[in-house]
Amino acid sequence: MDLCRRHSLLCPRVNVALEVYILFLTRLSSGDEAYRTHKSIFVQFSDNRKVLSTSHLNGGYREDLEAVFNFDSKPDDGKEYCMRSDTYEEELKIVARELGLNPEKTTGISTVVSMENVSIKTNTYKELTVTAIVTAGIAVNAGRVGDPASFYEKEGQVVMLQPGTINIILSINADMLPGTLARALVTCTEAKTAAVEELMARSMFSRGLATGSGTDETIVICNSDSKHKLSFAGKHSKLGELIGITVIEAVKEALYLHTGLSPEGQHSVFRRLDRFGIDEEKVWEKYSNLRKQPLEKDEFMKRLAILERSSDLVTLSSLYAHLIDQLDWRLLGTEEVAKEATAILNAIGHRYNLTSNYHINDNSISLEETIFSMAENFMLLLVEILDTGETRSDGSLVSTRRK
Repeated sequence: MDLCRRHSLLCPRVNVALEVYILFLTRLSSGDEAYRTHKSIFVQFSDNRKVLSTSHLNGGYREDLEAVFNFDSKPDDGKEYCMRSDTYEEELKIVARELGLNPEKTTGISTVVSMENVSIKTNTYKELTVTAIVTAGIAVNAGRVGDPASFYEKEGQVVMLQPGTINIILSINADMLPGTLARALVTCTEAKTAAVEELMARSMFSRGLATGSGTDETIVICNSDSKHKLSFAGKHSKLGELIGITVIEAVKEALYLHTGLSPEGQHSVFRRLDRFGIDEEKVWEKYSNLRKQPLEKDEFMKRLAILERSSDLVTLSSLYAHLIDQLDWRLLGTEEVAKEATAILNAIGHRYNLTSNYHINDNSISLEETIFSMAENFMLLLVEILDTGETRSDGSLVSTRRK
């Protein structure tokens, strides 16, 4: 990235001149240019553009905009962000002015994700090019559509959401009808959800898999002056395919850059099962309560950290988690799930030379009781595995059990 220009902004809160370096990020296929400052990414249009956005500032469908931006509202000192105006819309106008943009001709979105962790991905087919500029973080705010809500809006008053957010600026170098632009936003949203689900990221508000965060924002831009005019942006169209693969790539990379979320990191028993109440501390609690002379906690956690990455155990715990999901989705009944969950527990026990037999109750209990029983039995199984001997670095066990 090249240093292209520098200017000073006046911070309205503390009345101190701030040096703002503006770095050139990329030139889009439409001719528009993207730049990054310490706290923002913005795209300045080189000509007429159609824009559809979820922004509170000049949001919805517009044909008169000159620029768009993504803003990191997190203070550098790590403190909670303090708005400088009475409304979110006015706050975005302040950011636009600080960037030297006309707030009446700009739309913008905000996050608490660092702009340094941006992912920019481009895919092309013949004359059609799609570019996604994405920042993403869902470690705190991940949710699944339909989860219990975080706020209720009445007469414009809401409770602030927790930080997170997947923000997407999607640039398409073709012209589209307004309805097609809306369909492109739907396809973009489906792609974001696919990326999050492929990483098996958990919701922070339920035991479901996340479909995004509660504060995700999207801006879709198309080129009004392009001779290439498109009417379709769904999954059967080439445009829909390019949107899908570009957004999936960018969202996954952005999540990794900001939070380390990755397939390798998700290869873990607890990353598969923590949304069902199965975590390291609860396993330790059960172990220390059941054993009169337990291992020291540090040693126990060291063994548990090795065990949780065991290939066999991760594979079988993934099947275990999917059984619970299918029970939640009413695709399988409690009796079917209890039967196969019991089989998985005993298959794990057999691999670790355990003599105990595990059993999940059948359809005489409710869905919630079945899930609770599955969680409790799995944690007891982990306790027994760790109580039989030392765990090797590959997750296998050196048994010290007396025969």
